[in-house]
Amino acid sequence: MAISTSFIPTPSASTPEEKNFEIGLRPSNFEEFVGQEQIKKNLKVFIEGAKKRKEPLHHALLSGPPGLGKTTLASIIAREMGGNLKITSGPAIEKSGDLAALLTSLEPNDILFIDEIHRLKKPVEEILYSAMEDFALDLMVGKGAGAKSMRLSLPPFTLLGATTKMGSLSAPLRDRFGGIFKFQFYTGHEMERILQRSAHILGISLHVSAVSLVSNASRSTPRIANRLLRHLRDFANAQNSQTITSEIATKSFQALGIDESGLDAHDRQFLSLIVEKFGGGPVGISTLSAALSEDRETIEEIIEPYLLQCGFLDRTPKGRIITERGKQLFGKLQKNTLF
Repeated sequence: MAISTSFIPTPSASTPEEKNFEIGLRPSNFEEFVGQEQIKKNLKVFIEGAKKRKEPLHHALLSGPPGLGKTTLASIIAREMGGNLKITSGPAIEKSGDLAALLTSLEPNDILFIDEIHRLKKPVEEILYSAMEDFALDLMVGKGAGAKSMRLSLPPFTLLGATTKMGSLSAPLRDRFGGIFKFQFYTGHEMERILQRSAHILGISLHVSAVSLVSNASRSTPRIANRLLRHLRDFANAQNSQTITSEIATKSFQALGIDESGLDAHDRQFLSLIVEKFGGGPVGISTLSAALSEDRETIEEIIEPYLLQCGFLDRTPKGRIITERGKQLFGKLQKNTLF
């Protein structure tokens, strides 16, 4: 059965050009999907078991930072199970009726993927409980004393939820998932394999001398790697070259304001603020949010994860602290010797 993918519009949807670009680079099966080996190994077993029993795959929660391949893996699961994939996000489902309409449109063995599932509103979330456990939809018909409860049967389906904030999920919802898979950042070797594959699809040659350079600047995240590769292709083409060399990559990163560690202007501003204005910390997240004119969510979900992974930043009960490694990086920033 050919897989059919439906995208339900979300508030944070990319432009059509960006979405088509990302979709064109996404792996279509487990063999093409690089990294997350333990997750893939377990999923293969669960999928094989479900297919032999002719049952839907049990509901699964995919957790981890943005850009690591949660949506891609959802499409691979749907393809392996032979069902249709319907994609939406927590913020896009504003009312209980929106979710009810989505659930009743499902067909047997369909995969419903809800990105940012931790942002579902409580009344909407509660509808999922019976849908996940009993494949049923409980609705209230009418108002006041004449209101009646009605239960609709749903076809067997699989719910795949994706979240960047596992702790924000309520316990009742989290416990209804049969499997919870935590995505890890990619290793340097895995990033290099991803870059070589994407370069081949884009029709550009990535010189061996530039592979590690681009990999290091990709923040261990495939989505960022592919975005950088697209920019580098433009810089290479501007020089009438079909090959991204280390020289082209270095000059391109300098033009884009990206250093060899993958940090951009916002990251460096964040580190500099803590060092120069707060003596390296500790400093509270609310103070940083006000000083940077950035909301707390942006700092916690976009800026901090990679800085923590690299060992430049530490979160303590008293606040954020710049580590010794972070201070060394700040010294390079002062001397402008990042490349």
